[in-house]
Amino acid sequence: MLIRERTEIRAPLLRRLPTLRLISQRSVYQHIDVDACTEFGVVVSSNMHAGTPSYATAELTWALVLAAMRQLPQQVAALKAGTWQVGVGHTLRGKTLGVYGYGRIGSAVAGYGEAFGMNVWAWGTSGSRERARSDGYTVAPSKEAFFSECDVISLHLRLVDATRGIVTAGDLARMKPTALLVNTSRARLIEPDALVAALRSGRPGMAAVDVYDEEPVLDAGHPLLAMENVVCTPHIGYVTRDEYELQFADVFDQIVAYAAGTPINVVNPEVLERGSARR
Repeated sequence: MLIRERTEIRAPLLRRLPTLRLISQRSVYQHIDVDACTEFGVVVSSNMHAGTPSYATAELTWALVLAAMRQLPQQVAALKAGTWQVGVGHTLRGKTLGVYGYGRIGSAVAGYGEAFGMNVWAWGTSGSRERARSDGYTVAPSKEAFFSECDVISLHLRLVDATRGIVTAGDLARMKPTALLVNTSRARLIEPDALVAALRSGRPGMAAVDVYDEEPVLDAGHPLLAMENVVCTPHIGYVTRDEYELQFADVFDQIVAYAAGTPINVVNPEVLERGSARR
């Protein structure tokens, strides 16, 4: 049973698990060597839940946008310390929201931005840009314009070889000193050490992050935690009771179906067709 993509299942591990018969999980499976599973007779079941994003992650993304733009952590901490109002926040209405990666979660976040009266821009692959355009959103004229013109940029990309470090130090340097970068996807979408350096140099002026290069973060001295212009949460984008109920229901339904001899959501059906599944 897997619920996180960071658990890699490759041939060397499969060789050490001679009684493994089923891998049951939800969503994408780039962390699983499906061909090796087929070779070893292991069924992989994964509900791809087409058309249904992680609304929990989309909602947290928007919570982070509001928290950072209105300085909510600072205001709450000041009030608890006996101080009335510190700093001045920013209104979202009329500003430009940039959605980098217009997929299931990105499209939900774009809808939130539209509901708040923001101008929504999109960037990403050609397919991502086309989906955004067909939904009526503005596609940035270039990546450079996307980073230089948006007031809030939210990352919604999967971490694969092509997207690792796709947000460079140069991209961040183009952002406005009043802009906010939000990352609830994967930390390594951003070039190593680039975000901390960019925040220290003042472009962008703020960040809100739920993901980190190494997790869990247990060192209170982590540079992002020490910055007043950064809102940090401990990778809780998907962590809600509702999301857990949804994910575990899918995972257990697949296990029950397999046990009944009628496996569902099978990624490698050839393992069943040739009768090579482990018994």
